[in-house]
Amino acid sequence: MRALFVLLLAALPALAQAPEAITVLERREIALESIPGSPSHELRLTLAYLEGSGWLPEVIVIAAQESARILGQCGVALRSADLVRVAAPSRYHDFRTPVSRQLAATLQLGKPTVYFVAGTRQQPAFDAEAIGRGNSRSRPELADSVWITRGTRDLGIALAHELAHVLMDSGEHSEEPGNLMRDETAPGNTRVLDGQCARLRGTGSAHGLLVPLR
Repeated sequence: MRALFVLLLAALPALAQAPEAITVLERREIALESIPGSPSHELRLTLAYLEGSGWLPEVIVIAAQESARILGQCGVALRSADLVRVAAPSRYHDFRTPVSRQLAATLQLGKPTVYFVAGTRQQPAFDAEAIGRGNSRSRPELADSVWITRGTRDLGIALAHELAHVLMDSGEHSEEPGNLMRDETAPGNTRVLDGQCARLRGTGSAHGLLVPLR
């Protein structure tokens, strides 16, 4: 008994240092409505949400569908997406660079990935944040990802806006009335200019985020 007790005491530090479990609970492909016209590129998207973060899958699907309609202006089709439900300790439920890097590195999901999280601990705090190649050099695990918090308004428009940032690999905003890339998302801000579409398709294809269809 004494020997067993000693062994248990020796094991306690190792147990305390055991890595926290990050697990994919469910992965399924969701079909999105067809977009009219003849698209030139396809976007294959991964949508990941954390169990206990307050997100419902049906809300995410509706947002993805609205985003698909907006990006369809650029000849980009979003016909389906991988919906991934993730279990992780509560410290991962908010976007914060150190822990979110660990989350992304552990999951190794397909790119681009949209993470639906509870909130953010970044400063300055944004409801949604896009991380492309240009702003991920010090945090490469987060490249080609979007982080959407529960406080995000106009969800489908915000998702399309952040995906456009990632696909264009640019943080630029537009002052054009009604433009998707205005710095504030709003119900009327959904139009995309030809030049923006060309950059989105060109850079997105070069980075392997869009698949040419013709």
